[in-house]
Amino acid sequence: MPQYKTPLRDMRFLLNEVFDYEGHYKSLPNGEEATPDMVDAILEGCATFCEEVLAPLNLPGDLEGCTLKDGEVTTPKGFKEAYAEYVAGGWQGLSHPKEYGGQEMPMSLNLLKAEMMGTANWSFTMYPGLSLGCMNTIFQFGNTEQKATYMPPLVSGEWTGTMCLTEPQCGTDLGQVKTKAEPAGDGTYKLTGTKIFISSGEHDLAENIIHIVLARLPDAPKGTRGISLFIVPKFLVNKDGSLGERNNVRAGALEHKMGIRASATCVMNFDGATAYMIAEPNKGLEAMFTFMNTARIGTAVQGLAHAELSYQGALPYAKERRSMRALSGKKDADHPNDALIWHADVRRMLLTQRAVAEGARAMIYHAAKLADHMVAGVATGDKAKYEEYDDKLGFYTPILKGFITEMGLECANLGMQVFGGHGYIKEHGMEQIARDARISTLYEGTTGIQALDLLGRKTLLQSRGKCVFNFTNEMVALARPHLLDGDAIGKMARASFKRAMEWKWITLKIMLRANKDRDIVSAACYDFLMYAGFAMMGHFWLKQAIVAKQRLARGGKESKEFYTAKIQTAEFFFERLAPRADGHKKTMLSPTRSVMQMDNEHFSFV
Repeated sequence: MPQYKTPLRDMRFLLNEVFDYEGHYKSLPNGEEATPDMVDAILEGCATFCEEVLAPLNLPGDLEGCTLKDGEVTTPKGFKEAYAEYVAGGWQGLSHPKEYGGQEMPMSLNLLKAEMMGTANWSFTMYPGLSLGCMNTIFQFGNTEQKATYMPPLVSGEWTGTMCLTEPQCGTDLGQVKTKAEPAGDGTYKLTGTKIFISSGEHDLAENIIHIVLARLPDAPKGTRGISLFIVPKFLVNKDGSLGERNNVRAGALEHKMGIRASATCVMNFDGATAYMIAEPNKGLEAMFTFMNTARIGTAVQGLAHAELSYQGALPYAKERRSMRALSGKKDADHPNDALIWHADVRRMLLTQRAVAEGARAMIYHAAKLADHMVAGVATGDKAKYEEYDDKLGFYTPILKGFITEMGLECANLGMQVFGGHGYIKEHGMEQIARDARISTLYEGTTGIQALDLLGRKTLLQSRGKCVFNFTNEMVALARPHLLDGDAIGKMARASFKRAMEWKWITLKIMLRANKDRDIVSAACYDFLMYAGFAMMGHFWLKQAIVAKQRLARGGKESKEFYTAKIQTAEFFFERLAPRADGHKKTMLSPTRSVMQMDNEHFSFV
């Protein structure tokens, strides 16, 4: 199985040399304590926990899975002890307010933590990870009593939380939610209904689970305008903070999943459960989506995590496994055949994994800075600042979530391919990565949903193309000073500059065609998203390559070999991966007739 090693060198390169996180943290109201020494200590401590505690549980946790008996879920062996160590280390409250027991560090540090934990063991990471949405919702919309009751034990990790949104009949279309909330006459509500796909809905890691649930009041309007939001604890909480009687909410079943099998994904039944309204009546969906951008970045991290872990598994195997001679001649004279890594096709797969993982990391770390400013706006009550950065982040999130998870899944499959038939065998751990990665393109909105959000809502409706034009202007500004360079950097800069101009043109062309053919938005959106992903990743690879070139000339914190490899990986991306955008361009601009012309009944002649 892959032996996870935290890529601290690459993380520090981005934090310290590419994105100036030291200066960024100084600009935040909660960034004073996030000094370079403190950040480094956090990275080192989390890396040790991930490598020594979480990673060894990844494969056995998958093999054992979770079990449900009499409404109680038992997690795999070792998970409970690992979670206790996680809580004891204070990791859950890293980025939450001190008044509730947290350390009040910037949100981006929590994403760095999530990357390390998620790469080491994604199933485990989902248990504390799902609490974040619950905490954010209560912090933003809860009243004083609700915050005092729920925030401290959630921040400490003694309790965990969930987000109970979807139901059997509605999937992503939450306007179809049927769960009912009847007033009980004492300020509470009786909530009845069934929720599905609830990650961490029931488990044995914490003494209480706090569910954030979407439901309808008796007089609620139809559709999304009639949904309210409620707090439903597994155990009711007494006035002194102690746990009271068991609430009428139970796990009815465990989903039998393709991957992340050590994460308990539950069907949750609410049978007249005591519930407490949070936020305003009939405005629950609006409240629930307040931090959705940060949740989707969290899912993008999964794409990065599986690309990284699969690369870490495939690379040593490619160096050790021998098969045939390299086409360019004998490489390992002491052996009758050469290591896999000498074969160009194997190198293609390894470099694809590396380019995607390191490119995705740069994209996410940049977006994390925007998330820091957005959260700071919420914490300080600066609505204008919150809305400004939420809008900026809103452009990145569908690209990050959709593109990076699709590419992460591809990299997970490439890892199996490097192993050949051995990659299909459980004991090596490579097939688990592929199975675990598959869900990332589905939850928090499928790739198609993200694509519609990017093209239909963010680009065409909300901004009339402005979000694309703003980002492509950044691409142009980075590339322009290097357009005449005669080296690899100049070549990449010219390619990125050209792509920026082309992206503007494509956006205008689709905007004009959509006035006459509305189907083009849905027919083109997937290719538009993937095109955007390759263009954006190219921008951030160019950014890394420019810094690496400067460090080679003037000296830097890393070795000459590190910076050289950065530039070489960037070259690979631009020559071997970025051209895929051309195919997406051609497809998205094709007429919609071939997609829409067939009669529905002719899709099958069974």
